[in-house]
Order: sequence, then structure tokens, then C-alpha cells
Amino acid sequence: MQTRDYKDLFRLISSMIGTGGELTANEQTQVSNFINRRFQQAFDESPVWPRYFVNSEARDIISLIIGGLATGSSSDRSSVANGNYILIGQADDPAAGQGAVLGTNVYYNPATDTTPNTQDISSATVLYKRASTSRWELEDGTDIEFNSSGQIKVTAGGGSSLLVEADSVKKDNPSEVVTWTLTATLVSGTPLVVDEQLIPYAQTGKDTIGDFNRIHRKRAFLNNSALEYEFFVDFNGANILNIANTNDTSAFVSYKKQFTPFTVTSDYYNSTAEVPGEFFNYIAHAVYADFLRVQNRQEQALAEEQVAQTYLALELEKIDIRSNNNTINKRFSTYVNRQSR
Repeated sequence: MQTRDYKDLFRLISSMIGTGGELTANEQTQVSNFINRRFQQAFDESPVWPRYFVNSEARDIISLIIGGLATGSSSDRSSVANGNYILIGQADDPAAGQGAVLGTNVYYNPATDTTPNTQDISSATVLYKRASTSRWELEDGTDIEFNSSGQIKVTAGGGSSLLVEADSVKKDNPSEVVTWTLTATLVSGTPLVVDEQLIPYAQTGKDTIGDFNRIHRKRAFLNNSALEYEFFVDFNGANILNIANTNDTSAFVSYKKQFTPFTVTSDYYNSTAEVPGEFFNYIAHAVYADFLRVQNRQEQALAEEQVAQTYLALELEKIDIRSNNNTINKRFSTYVNRQSR
């Protein structure tokens, strides 16, 4: 998509102000602040600006959150134990020996995977039901491997044990465990293991989500009838309601990227920072209107504000013409548009 240089924007604004040259240092700082303010206003006007909209991207579902752990008596492994855990799948490699109990869930903390760009998971914090004891165990520095058939194997005992289930009646789900035995030298506190169906804002290797738009079970806007989830958003991310299958490890999120302001703090007239072309004229005229208000030239400021809003309205109209609002941003469907849902 088209971009313009920041220096072009700054020079245009200076020309409209009409100083006959460069603005004073204080005025330059003021204008740069106005630019970021108006940049965010334009950004916030639509949830589906093409530049910032990501359509139906696969995102990990956080299935468990572990918290409540603190520093151990001789070291601190609470930082790798507390956190979000992904359900990688069910242990199903019959050749795994005394790894995890076959058919039970295997979870890991993605922030601890030392080889995030490979299929196998290395030296991570892993929660699994150990075959030799039939107890849930949280280990630090453990590997999860996939054989040639894609079956999952946990290297039991490959790392340091942090938590072990201590209930006399074994539980099927780690969130149901009442009592845990802690390795006191590594962690302390009272473990809290909570079931979740959460998609966090941030995921390694992907853009940070600014606003969630829609969530589907499978890739949407490609084939007919991708199941769409209801959800609510909190500080941690989007919480999926009534998930189709609790063993699902990912969902497809349509979202708007996080807003990033310009970081130019000097040499404004020579900066090559990229300005979105669709916002260029709006920002220029809106900032000029702000500058006029500072000078108490209210009538001129109002007229300039109307010019700026016209430029922005033209860009918003383009979104309607492209049907982003009617297709991407609407949740209802009819017999006419259902096939593109």
C-alpha cells in the first residue's frame, strides 16, 4: 500500500502554517505531538483498515494458566512455571515407554520453548500425566517430541520436577488437583491451575493484536460455514465461549493490529518514517486545525477541521466500496452472502 515520508507531512503542515521557513523547536515538538494524536484518531475510525487488518490468522489457544508460585529456597523457577500453557495434544506414541499416560493431555509453556521454530519442543516447562506414577507433573527443561507419524512423546524425567500431584484420588484434569507437592528448592507458594479457552494478544512470531474482530474455529472467508465463536475480551485476551472441542489447540482470529505511534523526536524535516498514504491528507489538515486553535483562530480551525474530515470520509467510503464493512465486519449472513462468510 502507498506510503509517504514523514518529512513530506511535516513540510506540508509547515507550509500551511505559513512561517516562510522551518518552525521553531517548540513548535516542531508541538506539531509532532499533534501528528501522533491525529494519527491515532484516524486509526481508531475503523476496525477494518486494510493496512492494519489481519484476516483469519491461526492463533494458539491457551488451555491452562498456572499461577501462585514464588521463589524457591535456593533458586527461582517460578518465572517459567507461572504463565500460559498450550495444549499440544494427547500423548499417543506407543513406543514412548514411561513417558506420559497414553491418551492424556500434554501442555507446555510456549515462552519456555528453546526451539520455537521447530516442530519438537525443547527444554520447556511441560505439564503431563506421568506414566510411571499416573500423577500430573510439572517439569522444567523437558522435551516433547513428535515421531514420523506425528505422535506425541514426552521425555519424562528429562528436566527438573517442580510440581507433582499429591491427591490420593487421581484426577483426569490438572485443574481438578487439590494438593500439589512442590520442590521447595525451586518454587514456593500455592499453585493455582485454571482451565481457560483464551487467545492472548501477543504470540511469538505474529503481530500483537490491538482489537479482536471475529474468531472462527476454522479459516474463515474462504469456504462456506466456518463455525464462529462468541467471545469476550479482558486484560489477558479473548475468552472463547462454548468452544466446539476442548482439545482444539488453535482458532482463527480476524483482528486489527496494535496501534504504533510515530517515534520521530528530532530532525522532523528529513525523517523518512513511513506515513500511511490513506491518512496523509487528513493528518496534515487536522494538525493545521489544531495549530490554529492554539492561536485562538477558531473559525479558521473549524473550516480546516471540515476539510480534514472530508479527506477521512473519502477513505472510509473506500472501505465500504471494498465491502470490508459488509463482509469482514458483519456477523450476520443471508442466502446472498453466506457463501463468502
